[in-house]
Amino acid sequence: MQDYTSPSSLENAVALQKYGVGQPVRRKEDDTLVRGQGKYTDDFSLPGQAYAWIVRSSHAHGIIRGIDTGAAKAMPGVLGIWTGADLAAANYGPFTCGLPLKNRDGSPLLQTNRPALVTDKVRYVGDPVAFVVAETPAQARDAAEAVGLDIEPLPAVTNAEEATKPGAPQLYDHIPNNVALDYHYGDTAKIDAAFAGAAHVTRLDIINTRVAVVPMEPRVAIGIYDKAADHYTIQVPTQGVSGSQATLAKILNVPAEKVRILTANVGGSFGMKNISYPEYTCILHAAKVLGRPVKWTDERSTSFLSDSQGRAQIIHAELALDAEGKFLAVRLSGYGNLGAYISGVAPGPLSLNTGKNLASVYRTPLLGVDIKTVLTNTTLMGAYRGAGRPEANYFMERLIDTAADEIGINRLTLRKRNFIKPAQLPFPAASGVTYDSGDFQGVFDKAIEISDHANFAKRKKESRKNGKLRGIAVGSYLEVTAPPSGELGKITFDPDGSVTLTTGTLDYGQGHGTPFAQVLSAQLGVPFDKIKLEQGDSDLVRFGNGTGGSRSITATGKAIVESAGMVVAKGKQAAAQLMEASEADIEFANGRFTIAGTDRSIDIMELARRMREQKMPEGAPASLDVDHNTTETPSTFPNGCHVAEVEIDPETGVVRIVRYTGVNDFGTVINPMIVAGQLHGGVAQGIGQALMEEVSYDSSGQPITGSFMDYAMPRAEDVPLMAVGDHPSPATSNPLGTKGCGEAGCAGSLATLVNAVIDALSEYGITHIDMPLTPERVWRAIQDGKKAKAA
Repeated sequence: MQDYTSPSSLENAVALQKYGVGQPVRRKEDDTLVRGQGKYTDDFSLPGQAYAWIVRSSHAHGIIRGIDTGAAKAMPGVLGIWTGADLAAANYGPFTCGLPLKNRDGSPLLQTNRPALVTDKVRYVGDPVAFVVAETPAQARDAAEAVGLDIEPLPAVTNAEEATKPGAPQLYDHIPNNVALDYHYGDTAKIDAAFAGAAHVTRLDIINTRVAVVPMEPRVAIGIYDKAADHYTIQVPTQGVSGSQATLAKILNVPAEKVRILTANVGGSFGMKNISYPEYTCILHAAKVLGRPVKWTDERSTSFLSDSQGRAQIIHAELALDAEGKFLAVRLSGYGNLGAYISGVAPGPLSLNTGKNLASVYRTPLLGVDIKTVLTNTTLMGAYRGAGRPEANYFMERLIDTAADEIGINRLTLRKRNFIKPAQLPFPAASGVTYDSGDFQGVFDKAIEISDHANFAKRKKESRKNGKLRGIAVGSYLEVTAPPSGELGKITFDPDGSVTLTTGTLDYGQGHGTPFAQVLSAQLGVPFDKIKLEQGDSDLVRFGNGTGGSRSITATGKAIVESAGMVVAKGKQAAAQLMEASEADIEFANGRFTIAGTDRSIDIMELARRMREQKMPEGAPASLDVDHNTTETPSTFPNGCHVAEVEIDPETGVVRIVRYTGVNDFGTVINPMIVAGQLHGGVAQGIGQALMEEVSYDSSGQPITGSFMDYAMPRAEDVPLMAVGDHPSPATSNPLGTKGCGEAGCAGSLATLVNAVIDALSEYGITHIDMPLTPERVWRAIQDGKKAKAA
């Protein structure tokens, strides 16, 4: 048996240290992306492709009396125009919500069963009613503008609470009072008793602002139909090709194997691209009818109308405390705005997820949630970075700061008095989940130290000298990541000497290729730069639950560890045969299989090559390849403490973030550089919602914020330098000990920023302002505060 000594065990060990778990390895894709060489869906074009344009309602609510397509059909280049009646005749299925949520009486949530194109009435501005396909995008758009719509206007309602009142416009005959889900969680009798016996109760009415998603890449899709195979292919940005395939196949009423989803680079999603949309059904229908590919590319103005949006809650929050300031119970009641249709997971963030995350890091024994998710004449809602997690932490932290001020306890002391202690872990939270790990006090203490909280008074005094107000806030958070789900971990040793990892999560900006390769390299010793990642083809990704809910490193990480173990087991069998040794004597370390007690060994890559190129002895595996699904990976509980300092110009109301600190517990950190980037991005989105972003409608349901002229987004100058610290407590529920990190920046920043602004304004008697804290709102609050003090 030949002794393979290249690479050596020492070389392997050095490479593993450089690219191993915990190392800040640069993202594999960055060189391509920063050079503008990425391949996004709009970069693809197919021979003979036609172009689609969607005809949308300009009314928020109305009965469709007629659609005149005659003039449009006669226009140059037009290949076809289809309405809801055409798609109904094709027997496509509706868009529905797949969550098994139930009303307080046990009945299931009421579905809107949205068709791709409506036939009876429109329910929001932007509702698709027809679509045009032409030879060029300009011809398609011109023809779409020539389609005549006869719509009888109806009264509209955009506010979720108003939509439930008697006499409000009704969107659906089968959904009384527009309430699709009357969600309830908690033991009402016990919670009522806790509040009745409390020494103090804090109450807050809070509006959680509706926000638009606005990723860099708008939605776009190319539909293809193969008549001979009766097969559909769609190139589209998604958050997971396997789930998208299942959803779209159900809508098309065909078996899943008749649909192929292809996803290339994705320019952001934040939850929005995780669902299927009417445009995809439309272009696939046209591709089938016309016998040629059809491409549709959204524009920013229509994406403000057609993309799912986030947040949008009206909440009454209450916290009960005993005489020592210990939490007795917390409860929420109110409304969540679903928009005009329900699809994807829309009701979940507004109800279930909000309740599941409300308990946060505190020993609150009782928790109640009563939220009605309501249909309105507005754009549909969906998951948005955090999907209920930032919302819940925002409500809890606002309650705590307000309670501390009301009862005269230091805000830091009140939090410390209620933290779950390490000795109490695993801790059964009132939300119904059990926290397995965490050092919440330790995280808090480290954040206080790094932020130099002790010297805030000096900085406040300096700001005052300069005519500015200065405020500080500390906000703890905890997230319950995505519910338990399985994942694919397929490892293939390719003929060209590379190794392909295939998994069902999907990278839409997170940088999966690098940390996944770090984990696989650490497990098997295969060269980091030889590892390729396959996530974007449903023909290859036969199973997977996509990226969402901060699950990717935990779910795919577990899949990699388990699959790698299977590779090693096969490798020991094969190495034993090739080196004529007992399998029991084969050891594996640093990428080499070695006969124990000898210097005879073989590198894993060389072993894979030998197994490909020669016939293996009887009883030995034919290759090292493994195709494996994990069982359900439990939720994890990332947590942290953020500290924000703001400075306000009282003459203009302008808020400037002058210091920001985030200390986090993400368990085992695979790549600290990528984790820091995810945190920065989440905080930036939190800044946007807290200080400037808000989707608004007028009384008739017309959107006021339909472009970047009206909808403000944070820019580089709005985002401060951040001090980031780690205080990890590895999770015990997965083999790597990881916890999700992708949405934590949003969860930590909302309340921290809002509380810091209110702290700065407290000298005017201001105790609450709803987001966004725009200069105008802050300035008006200051003027109102001055008048109240003078009265």
